[in-house]
Amino acid sequence: MAAFVLSRVLGLGREMIIGNQFGTTRELDAYLAAFRIPDLIFQLIAGGALGSAFIPTFTACLARGREREAWDLASSIMNLVLAILTASAFLAALLAPWLVRYIVPGFDSHDQALTAQLMRWMLISPVVFGLSGVTMAILNSYQHFLLPALAPAVYNLSIIGGALLLAPSFGIYGLVIGVIVGSLLHLAIQIPQLVRQGVAYRPVIEVSHPGVREVGRLMLPRMLGLATVQVNFLVNTLLASRLAEGSLAALNYAWIIMLLPHGVFAMGIATAAFPTFSDLAARGDEAELRTSVSESLMLILFLSIPSALALILLREPLTQVLLQRGRFDLSSVQTVAWALQFYALGLVAHSALEIVARAFYSLHDTRTPVAIGAGAMALNIVLSLLLVGPLLHGGLALANSLATIVETIVLVLLLRSRLGGIRRGPLLRSMARTTVAATSMGLVVVLVASLARGTPVVVQVGCAVLSGSMVFLLVSMALGSGELRALRNVLRR
Repeated sequence: MAAFVLSRVLGLGREMIIGNQFGTTRELDAYLAAFRIPDLIFQLIAGGALGSAFIPTFTACLARGREREAWDLASSIMNLVLAILTASAFLAALLAPWLVRYIVPGFDSHDQALTAQLMRWMLISPVVFGLSGVTMAILNSYQHFLLPALAPAVYNLSIIGGALLLAPSFGIYGLVIGVIVGSLLHLAIQIPQLVRQGVAYRPVIEVSHPGVREVGRLMLPRMLGLATVQVNFLVNTLLASRLAEGSLAALNYAWIIMLLPHGVFAMGIATAAFPTFSDLAARGDEAELRTSVSESLMLILFLSIPSALALILLREPLTQVLLQRGRFDLSSVQTVAWALQFYALGLVAHSALEIVARAFYSLHDTRTPVAIGAGAMALNIVLSLLLVGPLLHGGLALANSLATIVETIVLVLLLRSRLGGIRRGPLLRSMARTTVAATSMGLVVVLVASLARGTPVVVQVGCAVLSGSMVFLLVSMALGSGELRALRNVLRR
């Protein structure tokens, strides 16, 4: 969690520096649009799909004492990923001008040409990230989380370096150089621990290996699920390209601010919990798995509910503190804050989804989350088309939140059936206590922000956050919240 905090702080620092250099300009829109195809390639082949399929299979081999078989599996998967990603990136580079015309049809020819050129350079990164993703999954399976969690931090540092040192001379290409170097550092920082773990890599591809086939079986539906997520991003990019200049950049800034608490709490807890879920599932200990999932959900809700409310209430002053400088003016602040309030509505669902989905993956069930995710994708697209007119880019953010809320609720209900319950009573009581504490926090935040009006905005935000956090903790203590003890235990470990 500490490493995720560092990564998210650096991520915000990265966006603050990029905002200072580029504001919400069409040049930055082109940079963000150029990410879409490299992201699509990585996510489909070596992103969450690979981790969700590889970790349970690799962990099962380790749990049964078959470490050599586990390393044979890892070698084959690593080589397959490298071959497929390299071929896909090369093909996408050839087709870049044609692809861009469909991704950002609202851009003029000059901006489309810039987007295609940026995309070609950034297609190097998914190949490197593929190898890094396999390395991360191996280390997590061995219950090592620190270096994999630090990898995004060095990636962000590289982009910050590109923005500060290279962008003044090379413009938007300075950011692209930072992306490429950052992907290499993302892999490099994990290699020492992989060596200490006793890596037994072999340059082979054993398609007949039972573990490879199991990973493939589990990956296919998960790949389809991630494809639905990427389709949503592509639809957002397409629709935003037809809106006012900077709409795509505003959506990106708002998304990143919303992901700060999500990355710190949800991703930190879910990443650490997933190998444990997989181990319990491999041992057939359903009762302990049910308890572990329930407690993880309660802890994530305890942290995400007040975070979502704070983002909604402080959306504009918070955006000012984080981003308003240089070319990022008050108009840019208002554009980002408009989207942020709608994204924040879905923070709790996004956070809970990280746990619920991993619970299914640990049971070697990737089909159920994918099927529900496909339905959520369709709902997201329909809502985007309906809401983009009256709410502009805010409608795209609201569509994402509403679809994610529906997806999470359905998956929780299905998981209850699959596990024979997930301690419904304690979970509902925990949510009630957290909601009361968060409501008390919200009232204090509004009052303090109002009283502090006229002071520097950083003082307003600081006083509101500090006083609101204290009230939330005090009310939680008064209500006897067990999540405080759980959080304390997590921090001690």
